[in-house]
Amino acid sequence: MKEASRLEKVAARCWNLLNEGKPFTPIFVVGTMAIYHFADFGAIEHVKHWFFGFLTALPLFVIYYLYDYPLFLRNYLWIPYVVFLIVWQFADLKLLGLAIGLYFFFTVFFWGTLYYHLRIGTSWWNFTRFWKLVLKNSDSTSGNAQEQLPKFLLLLSVWQYVYVQLEGGAGELSLVSLAIYYTGVLLFSFILHHQLFDWKPTIIPTYTNNVAVPKEPINEKVIVIVIDGMRKDRFEQANAPFLKQLRQQGTEFAQMETVYPARTVVCFTSMFTGTYPFEHGIRSNMVWKLGIKVESIFDSLRKVGKKGRLLGIAHLVDSFGDDVETVTAVMHNDVADRHIIERAKRIMEEQDPDLLIVQLIATDQTGHSRGALYEEYLRKIEEADALIKEYVEWLEQKGKLKNATLIICADHGQADGIGGHGHLDEGERFVPFFLYGPAIERGKRVDDKKSLVSVAPTIAYLLGAPYPSHSRGPVLTEAIRKREAEDEEAKSDRLFTSV
Repeated sequence: MKEASRLEKVAARCWNLLNEGKPFTPIFVVGTMAIYHFADFGAIEHVKHWFFGFLTALPLFVIYYLYDYPLFLRNYLWIPYVVFLIVWQFADLKLLGLAIGLYFFFTVFFWGTLYYHLRIGTSWWNFTRFWKLVLKNSDSTSGNAQEQLPKFLLLLSVWQYVYVQLEGGAGELSLVSLAIYYTGVLLFSFILHHQLFDWKPTIIPTYTNNVAVPKEPINEKVIVIVIDGMRKDRFEQANAPFLKQLRQQGTEFAQMETVYPARTVVCFTSMFTGTYPFEHGIRSNMVWKLGIKVESIFDSLRKVGKKGRLLGIAHLVDSFGDDVETVTAVMHNDVADRHIIERAKRIMEEQDPDLLIVQLIATDQTGHSRGALYEEYLRKIEEADALIKEYVEWLEQKGKLKNATLIICADHGQADGIGGHGHLDEGERFVPFFLYGPAIERGKRVDDKKSLVSVAPTIAYLLGAPYPSHSRGPVLTEAIRKREAEDEEAKSDRLFTSV
């Protein structure tokens, strides 16, 4: 499988400007106003009015960037727009019609059809389903129509109102009234986000301290397989016999919670640093400043002369840099995970890392392109099950699992719509998570709520490495056998032979 090229890494970052909701809104509004007034740009006076209109609307851009109205709060976005229509009684229907047309062209045809066809091979007819997914989507991307529509309609209306007033001599333009309006929107946003935004996961206040790192490593290897975007309830519905038997013979954490916002790069970064976005610095898939601000599990392993590798998509380089073995995401989705598994075999043979993290991407990509509540999504989970079975059996044949722990999980789930994730809607908050190996308790289920920030310290504990500098998650000690029992059972236990 090819690595992600430098061009692909740059293209991925550029795409996130349009994919992530926060940067998309201002880019889309400015672009729409430029198209609408393109014919006017021949006269410097029109350009001045256009630019002054932008400056006048800028406070509203800032408010909507700071307060993104996640999930249920998006229902309140129509209130400021309705207030504007009532007070100023202004609506340029041609501009608003152009904006709505451009938005659905971008999301349904450019993104949902052309982009996905060229990148992962979806049908040219994907738009026949994608438009429904966009209307239902609830995540933090530009494809969240219920969030984006009221935002850009208001921003465009305020900007165009100022422009029209300036073109007419500015006799009726009152900057004071707009300032009062902006203050009201700011207070409205502040109150909503502080009173109603109560579904964020609770942040663990202290650093990892529930158990000391053992003097000797428990495992020689830890292998983490992350099925990106695997929704918990859909995993239960899928025919995935190998993974479910591993879970049955290992330890399952039935209430494993992802982090907020539940975006792939954020989740992976939290999993492998042990802390949250406010500390590691990665707040969305759009990474403005490359690299994390804290230590990762890879840094911890280097301190004890051990090596970790992460096999994943180009986005993860933005967080972990050279610790990532990239895979190209430009290939038909039906063969993506197969190529990743073959690459994982090669990495294990050629580099023999102490920690290997493998990201399978086909389930997530199917959820985004075709929806998580359709049969295609289940089939990708089932394909992942078969590929993981093949990989685990290959590892056993190569003698790589004699003293290893296998961790199977998802980084986040997916909600309805275009595989939505980010705002912690139903279906994305809790993820499948279980461990298996000679050091892991068999047939155990832990129902207490846990967090994915426990992944890094648990890996460090198993491999005898110090916890990453800002690791907050407790080590998942409930899953780890007492050493005496482990030594006794190891005499007669042959790893994975009954799976």
